[in-house]
Amino acid sequence: MAIPDFQRIMLPLLKIAGDGKTHSLSEAIESLALHFKLTREEREELLPSGRQAKFDNRVGWARTYLKKAGLLESTGRAAFCITQRGVEVLKDNPPEINIRFLRKYPEFQEFIKTTPKNHQEDEDELKLSQTPEEILEAVYQELRRNLAQELLERIKNCSPKFFERLVIELLVKMGYGGSMHDAGQAIGRSGDGGIDGIIKEDKLGLDVIYVQAKRWEGTVGRPVVQAFAGSLEGQRAKKGILITTSQFSSDAKEYVLRIEKKIVLIDGEMLAKLMIDNDVGVSKVTSYDIKKIDSDYFSDEF
Repeated sequence: MAIPDFQRIMLPLLKIAGDGKTHSLSEAIESLALHFKLTREEREELLPSGRQAKFDNRVGWARTYLKKAGLLESTGRAAFCITQRGVEVLKDNPPEINIRFLRKYPEFQEFIKTTPKNHQEDEDELKLSQTPEEILEAVYQELRRNLAQELLERIKNCSPKFFERLVIELLVKMGYGGSMHDAGQAIGRSGDGGIDGIIKEDKLGLDVIYVQAKRWEGTVGRPVVQAFAGSLEGQRAKKGILITTSQFSSDAKEYVLRIEKKIVLIDGEMLAKLMIDNDVGVSKVTSYDIKKIDSDYFSDEF
């Protein structure tokens, strides 16, 4: 089954604590994974940031929401137990516990900064079916996608000379080619709106990489990639980077997986993403640091 959203986790989590004992978050995660019959792949699925398992994150937030409503309470380091209010809720045997259910408690209303009379419960519940991290990361990824599309449009409309400089700067920012001067000298202009040449794989020049970058129109197929692979021989290079502002065909992608030489294909979408990741052609507007409790700091307290 699909990974449950954190609202569906609330009632099973409260039932685990219903025995009146103290439970650890890790113990609850294991029990709930069995309850929802999650596969290993589902258990290992990560948030877009790659920092935490999606299911673990949702269990953690289900616990937080139940605590904010006064149904659970902390008893120590990453440990919790049920409260008297939580016991009373279980006695009523609710079919489910969700955002709407928790709104009846003033503490929870204060937590989510809303009131039951605003007539937006359905909309709010839909938004809150994801954890705050998931919502934040979804918005972040959408901003990245929009920025990448805008970057690619700019790249396609820039002059050949500017495109050459852009590629060189990106490769240097990624650690290739040594300095801008070195990389610029090593990569020569091809005369057709692109660049063609050899750069250092690292600053010491222990190995070399053949680079070709062009603003091709339409899909770049296998013949272009095959010709590029053949040109590595004449450049005494075993590795190559082929960059295009368009995209590569599936046949071209499969071809580089079957040959002995190592060739990396960078299409327009990846080019834009690499520019964003390496601060080429973009500037930071603002940043947000997501922080959590340092359990080690409070270890002596318990």
